[in-house]
Amino acid sequence: MAKYILKRLIHGLISIAIVVAIVMVLIYSLLERTSIFAEDEVYRKLQNNARTTYTYRRWQDYGYLDYVNYTDWLNDQVKEGKLDPDTRNEAGDLGRKPEDDEGVVAQYVKEFTDYYEGKGFTVERLKAITSRRKVAAGGQPELFAHKDRPLSSRLWGYFSNIIYIDTIHYVDEEVDIGERGLTFTTHDPVYGGDKFSPAIIGNGTKHKYLLYFNDQFPYLHQNLITVNLGTSYSVNKDRDVLETMLQTQGSYVTRRVMFPTNHEEESADDLHTATYQEGSLAGSEMLQTRFVDDYTNVITRKGGRSKIAFSFTCGILASLMAYALGLPLGVFMARHKDGLVDKLGTFYIVFIMAVPSLAYIFLFKAIGGSMGLPTTFDVNNGTALMYVLPIVSLALPSVANLMKWLRRYMIDQMNSDYVKFARSGGLSENEIFAKHILKNAAIPIVHGIPSTILGALTGAIITERVYVVPGTGNLLTQAINFYDNGVIVGVTMFYGLLSVVSIILGDVLMSVVDPRISFTSESR
Repeated sequence: MAKYILKRLIHGLISIAIVVAIVMVLIYSLLERTSIFAEDEVYRKLQNNARTTYTYRRWQDYGYLDYVNYTDWLNDQVKEGKLDPDTRNEAGDLGRKPEDDEGVVAQYVKEFTDYYEGKGFTVERLKAITSRRKVAAGGQPELFAHKDRPLSSRLWGYFSNIIYIDTIHYVDEEVDIGERGLTFTTHDPVYGGDKFSPAIIGNGTKHKYLLYFNDQFPYLHQNLITVNLGTSYSVNKDRDVLETMLQTQGSYVTRRVMFPTNHEEESADDLHTATYQEGSLAGSEMLQTRFVDDYTNVITRKGGRSKIAFSFTCGILASLMAYALGLPLGVFMARHKDGLVDKLGTFYIVFIMAVPSLAYIFLFKAIGGSMGLPTTFDVNNGTALMYVLPIVSLALPSVANLMKWLRRYMIDQMNSDYVKFARSGGLSENEIFAKHILKNAAIPIVHGIPSTILGALTGAIITERVYVVPGTGNLLTQAINFYDNGVIVGVTMFYGLLSVVSIILGDVLMSVVDPRISFTSESR
């Protein structure tokens, strides 16, 4: 069994890599990359050369290319000790035109150009744009290099960074942050140091808190090992895709917070989520009244559920409803084959299969709305009734699917030889159905239980879009609308992992239910 699971897992991971590669090809090769600026307010405000350099920076963020600005390159030279600050300032004073460069400027421009052209980059020089003999807004001269990322580089960069282990070397070694290391405390400073609450605090790490307790399930939390599915740049700016799916939504929830400077106020900031942001403390007077270091980037508390929680609630309740209705109706149809119930059930199955899902979802929405049921979700002031229509819309197709397959499997079993022998042995029809036919017919149905449970986490794209459910399914449509490449790839990866795990768990569950099924070569 272990060998089989390992084999299936390896094949599944290879399949996921292929799927992610295909999605990346579709996104980065077939879609117009300028589409990412459709809703970008910063892009609209910038002009001239400033807009061009911003464009390339964002393309780098979204994974289209590698981009190096001449100014950034000079700063790196200073950090590496190859250039002193005075020479750097002189070398950074580009002429309005390339032919205006002289002395140190010309020397380092040539060095920059030769170095990156030698690495296959395209080097571009933008002349100064003037208006009435003055440099226009955003018209400063620019020099930069760029190179499109090949698919292999994107894939390797993505998969190699999925699992991140936080270390004290996350912060640049050149930055003076004091003594790097981990500190264990039995009294968490977030609670004023008076409450017994063990925590591990890092300095030099990405996350300030690597291990801590709070009042939210599962109560013990860690940031030492994190999963990175990609970064969102539109839907939830600069946040990881998994974090976007797990983060609570709705209105802010404030409580009395004691900041590291001993400043207290009503705030929604969750200090346990603090991450390092270089230079943030020095650049903000407000942060200086609250924090003592650059661990200032925190997530705020909100009162609603996360996207995964909304999707899972709808999905799991719909699944329970589907099994509660579909299995008994499928059994009843099989036992009364060609009867009235069987004919009505067959009509329902054909109707669900023939009518596009979008059509009957809108039909249920119209009927439910006329009955006074909520047709959209309210994150802040929601009630249990807002779940009714999405659950019904999700459950009814599943009911038809379970009815169809259970009826088919049971009818196939009814014609088997062992049923004839059971009848000749004097067993009643009820005993034959309960002890033999139903048990054997349920084996293929059992295989789908893990996928049903795990599939609830992925959400239902069409249903969530129609009912405005703030779940993971709706997240994917939002990402497509906003051309948020990181979310599209990350959600695809998430769906793929759940699919592989659900298939393997389904196989294991089948072998548990039916001892005749074995995945070991020795039993053959």
